[in-house]
Amino acid sequence: MKKTDTLFKNAIVLTMDNELRQYTPGAVAVSGDSIVAVGAEEEILNAYQAEKTIDCGGKILMPGLVNAHTHVPMTLLRGLADDLRLDVWLMGYMMPVEREFVTPEFVRLGTQLACAELIRSGVTTFADMYYFEDDIATATAEAGLRALCTQSVMKFPAPDATSYEEALARTRRFIEKWKNHPLIVPGVAPHAPYTCTPEILEACAELAVEFDVPLHIHLAESKFEVENMREAEGIPVIPYVKKQHLFNAKVLAAHCVHVDVGEIRTLAQSGAGVAHNPSSNMKLASGVAPVQKMLDESVKVGIGTDGPASNNDLDMFEEIRLAAFIGKGFSGDPTAIPAATALKMGTRLGAEAIHLGNLTGSLQVGKRADLILVDIFKSHNSPHFRRDPNSAYVQLVYAAKATDVTDVMVNGKFLMRENQLLTLDEADLMAKAQVYAEKIDAFLLEREQSLFSKLVALGGSTEEESFEVQTKVKLAEQVDVKAALVKADLKIIRTRHYREYDVYFSFDDPSQGRLRYREDEFINEKGNVEQVRARLTLIGQANKEEFTDNVLLSRSRYLAPATNSLRFYREYFKPKAAQEIQKERMRWLVKFQETEFYINFDQFDKPDMGDFLEIKTRTWSLEDAKRKAKMASDLLALLNVKEQQTITDDYIELI
Repeated sequence: MKKTDTLFKNAIVLTMDNELRQYTPGAVAVSGDSIVAVGAEEEILNAYQAEKTIDCGGKILMPGLVNAHTHVPMTLLRGLADDLRLDVWLMGYMMPVEREFVTPEFVRLGTQLACAELIRSGVTTFADMYYFEDDIATATAEAGLRALCTQSVMKFPAPDATSYEEALARTRRFIEKWKNHPLIVPGVAPHAPYTCTPEILEACAELAVEFDVPLHIHLAESKFEVENMREAEGIPVIPYVKKQHLFNAKVLAAHCVHVDVGEIRTLAQSGAGVAHNPSSNMKLASGVAPVQKMLDESVKVGIGTDGPASNNDLDMFEEIRLAAFIGKGFSGDPTAIPAATALKMGTRLGAEAIHLGNLTGSLQVGKRADLILVDIFKSHNSPHFRRDPNSAYVQLVYAAKATDVTDVMVNGKFLMRENQLLTLDEADLMAKAQVYAEKIDAFLLEREQSLFSKLVALGGSTEEESFEVQTKVKLAEQVDVKAALVKADLKIIRTRHYREYDVYFSFDDPSQGRLRYREDEFINEKGNVEQVRARLTLIGQANKEEFTDNVLLSRSRYLAPATNSLRFYREYFKPKAAQEIQKERMRWLVKFQETEFYINFDQFDKPDMGDFLEIKTRTWSLEDAKRKAKMASDLLALLNVKEQQTITDDYIELI
């Protein structure tokens, strides 16, 4: 008789393997971190003898659940801001709070609190995307859970990186440290196409391929995202990221709500996994992903909770049930996403979607011993019908609750035994979390009426590049700028003629920045106005770093459409003062040394400040900004214009 460490007997064993094998009564033998036998109870008991035998009492023994997409530290932001539009929720609350509070200590505590919730609800594996992912991995490993931990990379400054180069370097170190860990699989997470440049997406894909680790990204979550992509690039989201070679990596794509059949086939052909997030998508009104179509095309679709700030819990039983319900409700087909399929999505398919199917997701010999016991002997789950082989799946998906989970084992070690957590102190974690909640409340109360909050509340806000290179000269005489461009042998990509009417609002607190209301009149070749555009720009205070004849600026800059009158914005924002600027602008987009720059020739009407030539470009990259600063100086010298002085201030600062 073979010896093993732990033997589970007297259970309804749901393997969740390819054939959906069941054993009643069944048994499972565990040795070390792995499963060594699964089958009928009599067969296993005759073949194995264990140091510890557990009588499951007729409970369901099944693989642990796989949460295919979440942001676990956001347990500390649960309930912070709800019933809001996605842009208001994200930019008005989540991002400002994260920039203020997210530290290694914050993410460790948030992860520990999340791990307690995940274990109690039967989750043994999750896929995470956040900041300070090294600290998340450490806290997760200490709690004993398995996870795909992916370090966030984006074009914005983040709590753990001031530039995307810093984020990429951090990600590389993180992957090198955790590669081949028994519980943690490291990866890279370019946040989304709308928060990453093409260069960032390509760099992240290259990093993932280099180390053969998963790449975790949000794709096609909202209709707004998809429409913007079509307008900007002329193609949908999935073809766009394919163009950036994203699918060279092992992709885990979160959401995929707004994708068509062609895009679904691209996902299938590339081997990408998809994380379906039913609660989060419905709560944020993002829509419903075409899950049945994805499954029909053989896409590996798992289920995720998303972060606790947008769900607001990590209850995978709830998500699996909802996935089955909305699959039926929105298709009008009651046979869509049957119980067994929904449970597969929460176990084996979920593990395959996050590219860990070789390790977990089903009870099979050789896979890790990640399993749970579910008590089905409660009033909400009685009586039990057994004529249909799908009865057990139906019970779990449509009637069982997360609180029915009594025991959790990961990698051959118990994390919860008879409802008692063994690796975490819940009471202590909850008390520490409340301290953070009180600090965050105080922070938000103080900034509730801030300029930024008011701008975001109007809707449609977006963040512009963080680094701005600009240099300008006041011209001493009339200059034919176009002739100077031609003489300098610059490639002119595009020419625009504007008449610009700017009103700058200033406020008592200079740290809030300035708000600019701008009306752009687009002038055609005949001198007629062919289009008018109005928008608001919140310009933060600049941190200036001077380079001889130019200046490198680091500042926050947010844009929003101006759909109301100037009078409305005066009354809405209540500025301390307002200053007007009117000017004619000729703008050329040129290519200089394979790099694009804007050259503006500005003639001022109000106030009468004279004529200026301005060279300007922006970037998300600090290193790129420094490179372009030197090039801007060279470009100014190449144009050889006569000037009175070089200026490093914005126009509003010259009045």
